[in-house]
Amino acid sequence: MKKSSLYKGSLTTIIMKLLEENGRMYGYEITQKVKQITKGELHITEGALYPALHKLEGGGLLEAEVEKVDNRLRKYYKLTEDGKRETVNRMHELEEFIRNMQTLVSPNTNPDLQF
Repeated sequence: MKKSSLYKGSLTTIIMKLLEENGRMYGYEITQKVKQITKGELHITEGALYPALHKLEGGGLLEAEVEKVDNRLRKYYKLTEDGKRETVNRMHELEEFIRNMQTLVSPNTNPDLQF
């Protein structure tokens, strides 16, 4: 994953948000969607993606469906009901984190801060 130190902690949230928006996706599709959305700035490797998918599935936040496509088996992932609720929680947490980071890196843009 490009710029991994900044994005690594957000990988599961990224996956969950994409699944929330798209219903169900398979692994390669997730990597390509992230690359498309970020205009090539973010690359998720298989070595990062599949352990994250398996962890989310093991935690009951995702479920997988295997489907035969062009004589090959393809594993699609989708959010469970718990996963949908957790996605909402993680998005709120991420939004708060982004607001705090913006305040820290640009304190002059927040008139409420006094030093």
